[in-house]
Amino acid sequence: MPRLLEAGHEVRCLARSPEKLDLHPWRHQVEVVSGDVLDATSVKEAATDCDAAYYLVHSMAAGKHFDEKDRVAAENFSEAATAGGVGRIIYLGALGEPSSAHSKHLASRHEVGRLLASGQTPVTEIRAAVIIGSGSSSFEMIRYLTEALPVMTAPKWVQTSCQPVAVTDVLDALVDSLEHDGSRIVDLGGPDIITYAEMMQVYAQEAGLRRRRLLTLPFLSPRMSSLWVGLVTPLPTSVARPLVESLSSEVVVRSPDQRIGQIPFRVAVRKALQRLPAGVVTRWSDAGATPATPTPADPTWNGATTYMDRQVIPTEADPANLFWAFSRIGGSNGYYWLDWAWRIRGFLDQLLGGVGLRRGRRHPTDVRAGEAIDFWRVEAVEPGTVLRLRAEMKLPGEAWIEWEAHQTGEGSNLVQSAWFRPRGLSGRLYWWVMLPVHRAVLPRMACRIAATAEERDYACGP
Repeated sequence: MPRLLEAGHEVRCLARSPEKLDLHPWRHQVEVVSGDVLDATSVKEAATDCDAAYYLVHSMAAGKHFDEKDRVAAENFSEAATAGGVGRIIYLGALGEPSSAHSKHLASRHEVGRLLASGQTPVTEIRAAVIIGSGSSSFEMIRYLTEALPVMTAPKWVQTSCQPVAVTDVLDALVDSLEHDGSRIVDLGGPDIITYAEMMQVYAQEAGLRRRRLLTLPFLSPRMSSLWVGLVTPLPTSVARPLVESLSSEVVVRSPDQRIGQIPFRVAVRKALQRLPAGVVTRWSDAGATPATPTPADPTWNGATTYMDRQVIPTEADPANLFWAFSRIGGSNGYYWLDWAWRIRGFLDQLLGGVGLRRGRRHPTDVRAGEAIDFWRVEAVEPGTVLRLRAEMKLPGEAWIEWEAHQTGEGSNLVQSAWFRPRGLSGRLYWWVMLPVHRAVLPRMACRIAATAEERDYACGP
């Protein structure tokens, strides 16, 4: 987005959840429309009067039927582009053999390209190799596998050749494609062709880690590998499995119409590592699998069984400092009380195929609607006032936790609310089994948040 605006383009954003864009610095410079590529009508309205359209959509996080959703989305987008008179579509796809029988992910990426090109609108399909940059799902997988496992029993795909490309080179190619007319397919890769095993060793060197020892086990199936990846990386198994299946296919530039990036793999890793401490602009996990989910305040909850825990803590802290204290929760900042218990909960979640705590935070203090924080999703944020998180760990029901900062004379009240809507008997049993843990953790966590806000208030002075 910043590159398009810097080049002088007028930009319209199509978003399922427009509020996710509110805290981006460029928000006031663009037009935002609410819509979903699975809703043909909303896409047609968004495509009207556009000279060009970028298609950067992927449904892999939606589960095993992601290819069906991608198929419908691509057909809707192609029809909308034709009806709206769009001049060209620029689609970011994937390298690899389109006929690859063992990679549903790659086959779907190529099918989307064909469906987009089936209409009357010219399509530039940029087929990129593994993208290296902070926030990329492939980079996250390499990063966590390398950091967590000094000795790793690896499947044979670690010896597969790949031509990784830096995210900066991908952005250059996307913007430059606006200057080309007609339909074409461009293979995009970086200057290095290396194996995934070599990529892990280079990452270890750049991260200051010891050389990793890899023992290749040919009998490890993609399913077994994806379960392992889901356990030790932030990627849930639903994302890890199609991604791992695609890693057994060589993704190298072969087409005559090709573009080779300028940034070597080692330099791309170095730049990505430099971005991590300060937070990244966007991450793969910021995209939710569904456009909207129920909230505790929805009318449909009336009459449903909902358990609730509420803590109200009076504090002398300024509301702004109170908001600062609870909006920094999660990631490396922790949860204010019994962090070891939260880590155990995260580990158990990963054992069950959930995301666990490894997604961390995009930024140590800044928080935006829609982004992931550990095994939570930011459902609502009102700067200085409210933060509500929806649970994405494996649960027999739906759960939320919310903090509010209310001005009270010279101080403020911290209101911490936790809701749980059980699903069936297992959900009700879960609530009562976990009730002693919640009663031990939640009140102390609220008190620690309030105390941290008061400490900051005192340190800043009047």
